[in-house]
Amino acid sequence: MLPLTVSERLALKGRAHALNPTVMIGNAGLTDAVLKEIDGSLKAHELIKIRVMHDDRALREAALKYICDQLDAAPVQHIGKILVVYKPNPDLHRIEIKKMPRHKGRKPLTKKQLANRG
Repeated sequence: MLPLTVSERLALKGRAHALNPTVMIGNAGLTDAVLKEIDGSLKAHELIKIRVMHDDRALREAALKYICDQLDAAPVQHIGKILVVYKPNPDLHRIEIKKMPRHKGRKPLTKKQLANRG
């Protein structure tokens, strides 16, 4: 599993907000074919959303962990039935993760302060 810092995770969450789910995990669960499709999507896009059709939260969390372990990816977010996964592709390198800007002091900016910056 690829580790991410908090600031990297926040930056990726912001980028993923506008994305639509590219892969759906249906009633058959996380099969090899679905895992292969997720891997292909990660190679093409680096940051993807996955929709899981199961109602069980523990099952969705286990699926996110399994996906990230098998594909050496990083879990970005799990909100409702949507999973967000990131895996950098050195050939494409489409997503540049910028660090969160900081105040002149040591305290980082809040989300509200960042939104006011425009």
